Amino acid sequence: MEGLSLVLVLATIFGWCVLANRLERPGLTAPIVFVAAGFIFVELFGLFDAGVDPELVKVIAEVTLVWVLFGDASKVRLSQFRRDLSSYVRLLGVGLPLTVALGAAVAIVVLDFDPWAALLIGAALAPTDAALGATVMSNPRVPDKVRSALNVESGLNDGIATPIVLVAIAGVAADQGIAGVEGPGRAVLALVVGVLAGVVVGGLGGALTKLARGKGWLSEELAGPAVLALALLAYTGALLVDGNGFVAAFVGGLVFGNVAGRGGEKEVYFVEQSGALASMISWLVFGVLAVPVISDAWSWSVLFYVALSLTLVRMIPVALALLGAGFDRYAVVFIGWFGPRGLASVIFALLALEALDEAGSDIVAVISLTVVISVVVHGLSAGPLANRFQASPAAPVRRTDA
Repeated sequence: MEGLSLVLVLATIFGWCVLANRLERPGLTAPIVFVAAGFIFVELFGLFDAGVDPELVKVIAEVTLVWVLFGDASKVRLSQFRRDLSSYVRLLGVGLPLTVALGAAVAIVVLDFDPWAALLIGAALAPTDAALGATVMSNPRVPDKVRSALNVESGLNDGIATPIVLVAIAGVAADQGIAGVEGPGRAVLALVVGVLAGVVVGGLGGALTKLARGKGWLSEELAGPAVLALALLAYTGALLVDGNGFVAAFVGGLVFGNVAGRGGEKEVYFVEQSGALASMISWLVFGVLAVPVISDAWSWSVLFYVALSLTLVRMIPVALALLGAGFDRYAVVFIGWFGPRGLASVIFALLALEALDEAGSDIVAVISLTVVISVVVHGLSAGPLANRFQASPAAPVRRTDA
């Protein structure tokens, strides 16, 4: 059965890649397809009955998150922040912390979770994934200012939330007496070491890449794999000195993108493609492992929390953060609603499942159900809501009368 499972997984990846443009027209997205495929493989075909090797899950989750963090951060040019810096600071410096805090508070009240578990849920569900509604980023009706805000927010908020998630996992493990997981204090120290490791690896890697490109030493065919290895080097190098590898990958990508210059974008593209492949596998693994967990821990209180998480828990902080930022009411509501929970939340759920095992099943169920519903509602609503913006650039953030 293992051979059949591998064949179906590879066939699903190939089928989606060659038919993506056609399948996306009715609103399908890669997350919808691969989560559904994972669930179908288990429920209808009876595959993966023996489960998936926890160590394999850990490797897939970690490698995917490293490449996604590095790739997203490397696309951020600090020089481009000047125009809309205020909006980015508002969303990431005000909106994101408020979302984490409100999500944790609601989890305590609605789900009766302890503070560490509530913080884990709030932080895991705070990052957004604009890829779930790619039509928004390519729709000319959506004002550039709105698209830029959503793109930068989704590119950076997973890296900012990662340390909070890892500290929260450590807190839950300490409360539950789970061995092998660092305590919160040690986790915080690891964050600092991870930042330093990321600066060193990203800075040296970017400088060497720029120098080699200028001297004509850089092979165009091998530049992409070189940066792919650099992303993993930032992660593993940080682990070697007891640092946080994920933070190192994020900071490393940010520094590399700004040091390597414009030419580095082509090298990073290979990282993005590799990350896209790893993401498909992660979504499928999510469908195999996490979706069945939902049926075991489902309740009306969980569903109520999910509804709040996808609406008020994000929309209120976004509205407060964007007060006086120059967006009209519809633009603010759109940015607040268009907060799809995606790959980062999936990876956080897989990491929690691997680290906490049964002690994290309720937490994983909440995260999983939120992501599943978000995949569907945000994926299908992105296009219609984006089309409500006026096409005229003269009114960049005004809504139509439709």
